[in-house]
Amino acid sequence: MIWLNSNKKIGPGERTYIIAEIGINHNGSLDIAKKLIDEAAEAGCSAVKFQKRTPELCVPRDQWDIERDTPWGRMTYMEYRHKVEFSFVEFVEINRHCRERGIDWFASCWDELSVDFIEQFDPPLYKAASASLTDHALLEKMKSTGKPLLISTGMSTLNEIIETVEAIGTDNLLIAHSTSSYPCPLEELNLRMLGSLKELFPNTPIGYSGHETGLATTVAAVAMGACFVERHFTLDRAMWGSDQAASVEPTGMSRLVKDIRAIEIALGDGVKHVYASEMSSRKKLRRVQREELVEL
Repeated sequence: MIWLNSNKKIGPGERTYIIAEIGINHNGSLDIAKKLIDEAAEAGCSAVKFQKRTPELCVPRDQWDIERDTPWGRMTYMEYRHKVEFSFVEFVEINRHCRERGIDWFASCWDELSVDFIEQFDPPLYKAASASLTDHALLEKMKSTGKPLLISTGMSTLNEIIETVEAIGTDNLLIAHSTSSYPCPLEELNLRMLGSLKELFPNTPIGYSGHETGLATTVAAVAMGACFVERHFTLDRAMWGSDQAASVEPTGMSRLVKDIRAIEIALGDGVKHVYASEMSSRKKLRRVQREELVEL
């Protein structure tokens, strides 16, 4: 069981922690980010997640000056990376807005300076993106804050996952099964890995970070025991950006939350009951069967 400083819990038997991954789908617009927060809160999500990078540390030097077309015109890749990074003042507003809407927020930090930056806002947890799974120094930096750490396992071998968990320990750790293709074809989702990870790490909450189109498979992950789920979130899949096509729109997110909550209720406790709603049928039909047997 993982306790968050937002008074929420993540683990078996608890309500599924549902994360709307805003990432950089805001395209550098604070207004879009706030609309996404509003929509996630309205849908009933537990949290929204952003990404934080120090571009000079995360972008290889040979890519800095490569030009590309963007919504702001043609610019270098480094200029673009700065365009989609929020400043301290903008994150202050994001923090205020999330508190006002009663929804958690946190970030995937791609470098150690970004951890220091996000820590100023006292997030309930941190996430390491799949690309960072083998960056043990970065993972240790996030764990050093004392906050829970969620690691995602896309594009990783089983040995890499095991080595990372051995390196950083299972204390305050959450592990997300994931496949890093956008959008991910159904035959590569491999949801049975949820069970495999639960067997490998029986005392660690296991969840699912999905990049597929559609909602049914994410609901299935919850039925298979995922303690938390994450889906990319957008106002419109037609918006500009690499993650938009594999994202869920507000109507879909509302449906996803509703279906997950229904599954939680339907799963029950695994103990056989005769419910009050069955009693009239039991009394009527069981008596009929007995009477028929007597006549025979």
